[in-house]
Amino acid sequence: MCKSIGAITVASPLALRRRSALASQLRRLCTLLLFACLPAFAATVDPGVSAGTVRIGVLAFRGAETAVDEWSPMLDNLSQISPELHFELLKLDHDGLRAAVAERKLDFVITNPGHYVELEAEFGVSRILTLVDALAVTPERAIGSAVIVRKERQDLQTLDDLRAKRLAIVGREGFGGFQIVWKELLDHGIDPAQDLAELRSVGLPMDGVLAAVERGEVDAGVIRACMLEGLGERASIFRVLSPRSIEGFPCATSTRLYPNWPMAALHHTSPELARKVAIVLLSSTDGAGPGWSVPADYQSVHELFRSLEIGPYTYLRKPGLIELAERYWPWLLGLLAVMAGGALYTVHVEHLVHKRTTALRAALLEREQLEAGIRASQEQADHLARLSMLGELSGTLAHELNQPLATIGNYASSLSRRVDNGRLSDDAVREAAGEIVGQAERAAAILGRIRAFARKRIARRELFRPAIVATEAISLFRGMLAHAPEVELIDHLPEERMIEGDPLQVQQVLLNLLKNGYDAARELPPDRRTLIVGIEASDGEVRFRVRDHGPGLDKEALRHLFEPFFTTKPDGLGLGLSICKTIAEAHGGRLSAAPPDDGPGMIFTLSLPANV
Repeated sequence: MCKSIGAITVASPLALRRRSALASQLRRLCTLLLFACLPAFAATVDPGVSAGTVRIGVLAFRGAETAVDEWSPMLDNLSQISPELHFELLKLDHDGLRAAVAERKLDFVITNPGHYVELEAEFGVSRILTLVDALAVTPERAIGSAVIVRKERQDLQTLDDLRAKRLAIVGREGFGGFQIVWKELLDHGIDPAQDLAELRSVGLPMDGVLAAVERGEVDAGVIRACMLEGLGERASIFRVLSPRSIEGFPCATSTRLYPNWPMAALHHTSPELARKVAIVLLSSTDGAGPGWSVPADYQSVHELFRSLEIGPYTYLRKPGLIELAERYWPWLLGLLAVMAGGALYTVHVEHLVHKRTTALRAALLEREQLEAGIRASQEQADHLARLSMLGELSGTLAHELNQPLATIGNYASSLSRRVDNGRLSDDAVREAAGEIVGQAERAAAILGRIRAFARKRIARRELFRPAIVATEAISLFRGMLAHAPEVELIDHLPEERMIEGDPLQVQQVLLNLLKNGYDAARELPPDRRTLIVGIEASDGEVRFRVRDHGPGLDKEALRHLFEPFFTTKPDGLGLGLSICKTIAEAHGGRLSAAPPDDGPGMIFTLSLPANV
């Protein structure tokens, strides 16, 4: 039993020559054995074959009607295998034939050598026979292509003249209808994809190429060799470019010759059925229908495809941008859509960021303006609070200034009387002058403290000693009262301890607390009017404690004590403690009030950060 020899890709010319020689010897041996065995096979072809329909797909390059006329005798011969087998011929184009093979709708396929090589690589079809053509030199040298033009086109003589011309083909998948000529054009330095004015695919049947050239729609066309010779009188319209003279080949061809069409069994076809089909077709001697021989060597087709980098050798091609775009256009389209979406999203986000940034800047500007307004209002409130306090104390201010002024007046009158009595001495003048200066300085100091306390200015932060600020507040407080209570200062801080803040605002808080303590105890006995100012440091804070010995406050009053416009005084505005609390918080501190543990009264505590 003989087995077909598949095409083998070789890596060097020497290996190729050895492979071709070996294949030729094996084919000759198989042919002898087959013909020697034909009588025995002919007697046993019927048994063992299952009933059913056997479908044979044929590439109808000349059209369905021509294919029926050409292949019907072959079906009659195959009917000898078994009466239970029905052989059906399907006439298809390249795409239809490939789809039928992929869907396993065929048992055998007859197609051109190039299409067979592609099906062999993709689906594993295996050739069992090669067509024998009476016009062919050998089965290995049977198919060529003719480039035809109208006979009057004297400007077209060789394949080189096709540059920048229009060429008609059946399609890029056509073996005799394009691929063979493609190789010849490349050998002449012409790339059909770039160097032709147009490469027009007219599809099957191949007669469409003849019609396009005849009507002048193209300059030249590609048909299978020997097709022109079968046109009869119509052939006189055309001529072949660059005709080759090949010994034993009677037709005009523009290319070299390649193996004839194979008949191949599909991967799922029964090997027994394939063997019987091969035996019957090889033993047909009635002359009806095409003749067949053992499988030819298709290595030349592999070499053609390898040089063109098509079919099973597409992987050798370095794809260009256009080919990559054609191959991966769905992915590229998706990528472009994602990129476009990303770009639109980025623009949208940038717009939102810009919009929100603008809104944020406007909000920050509005906040800064509001804070500036609040600061201005706070400074105005502080100033008004100080003026209010001075207003409350203005009744006693005249008495404080009247005492030094009266003393100055008394000493001035004493000097005048002594001058009149003649008893004025130098010591008396010095004594009177000293007293006058001292009382004037006292009055000036009172006015200076009041003026400094009352003037409006921008708050500032600086380092100061807590004891000095407390002493000045006590002096200012006592200087503005006619019957000022005793104020005891207890300083537990080291002499060098300093804190940071606005000393005038701290002085304002202490003065307000002293004034509230005085008001709370002014109607009480003298021993309960005494005020105590204590300064101490604890837990990272410096605390000013102002204690009075008044009647104190109930829980309800303590809960609302620092709220604006809340007051326990009949003539109070309710702003003093609220402003003092705001000043304390602006310094990062706090203001609190609580009853003492040892007796009546209240203790107000101003706590400031001890950051220095």
